[in-house]
Amino acid sequence: MGRVLVLAGSDSGGGAGIQADIKTITALGGYAATAITAVTVQNTLGVTGVHPIPLEVIEAQARAVLDDIGADAFKTGMLGDVGVVETVARVLASAPDVPAVVDPVMIAKGGASLLAEQAIDAVKSLMIPRAALLTPNAPEASALTGLPVETLDDQRRAGEALLALGAKAVLMKGGHVAGERVVDLLITPQGETSFEGERIDTRHTHGTGCTLASAVATGLSQGLPLTQAVARAWNYVHEAMLRAPGLGQGHGPLDHAWPVR
Repeated sequence: MGRVLVLAGSDSGGGAGIQADIKTITALGGYAATAITAVTVQNTLGVTGVHPIPLEVIEAQARAVLDDIGADAFKTGMLGDVGVVETVARVLASAPDVPAVVDPVMIAKGGASLLAEQAIDAVKSLMIPRAALLTPNAPEASALTGLPVETLDDQRRAGEALLALGAKAVLMKGGHVAGERVVDLLITPQGETSFEGERIDTRHTHGTGCTLASAVATGLSQGLPLTQAVARAWNYVHEAMLRAPGLGQGHGPLDHAWPVR
């Protein structure tokens, strides 16, 4: 089955965050458990409130899961501030043999900040070295490396820089990079693999990053090799975007449940 412990924020609109993570992991045959880092007030039009969970409660949720159910993979999402980064990093360090997919969530689809500026250094020093896979989009990669990420070559350079910071592998997402086709690059010390497709002209892209990272974590939890896990996740998200149900007036959600229809 594959047990995935997700440490991330809640999205009341259900399109991203913990809700998207649970839907994705379940649709791909895994078992989802959670440690919620924050409760957000949001819908497809944007985030109107963020309410952090006390640090001791975040850690207690994770410990309760690990002490009883266990985990075959971690997935991290919205962390919010330095204290949360330190807490989640401590949880990951307590289970060093469990691979972690780290999605360095910084900005919501509607533009709201989801990571304090002063927490970026903590992500670099504490989370990236613990990442079996880091999944930044172009703005996130730029913030973490200080490099521009506007072309495919820029994606490659930023990915190499993130490997140098300690990530075991980096999936450089190309959705923010201009062009008729979207190219995501899986970069490892052994080389790179590209995942490429036509850009889908849609406003229904809410939660794509959360969904992709959770899909990869599910694959890893089920014993798939990294490249195979990324390939399955990439295809899953692509189809979920094509089948988006058209909900909401803004950035709408994907159809996470398409494999079970």
